[in-house]
Amino acid sequence: MQIARVCGTVVSTQKEPTLRGVKFLLVQLLNEEGQPLPEYEVAADTVGAGIDEWVLVSRGSAARQTPGGESRPLDALVIGIIDTVSFDNHLLYRKRDQDR
Repeated sequence: MQIARVCGTVVSTQKEPTLRGVKFLLVQLLNEEGQPLPEYEVAADTVGAGIDEWVLVSRGSAARQTPGGESRPLDALVIGIIDTVSFDNHLLYRKRDQDR
């Protein structure tokens, strides 16, 4: 798995039939210190992530290991929305409180 930040959305009206109804996000991968890497990925979203949220991305064949995903041509899948990340006893990220 990789930690990434959601940067945008990708819309595709014409796509492989097994991908109909699937939401796609543009995510930027992050290093262990929370700094952006020069890599971006388009990932299918099954958890309803939004712009600027940090997410867990499953990549490669693991992205197809969800019910119904076995036959989808996916290389990356958002599998979780991150609440907090700590590294070396330092808080790197905390999800913003949506009620404020």
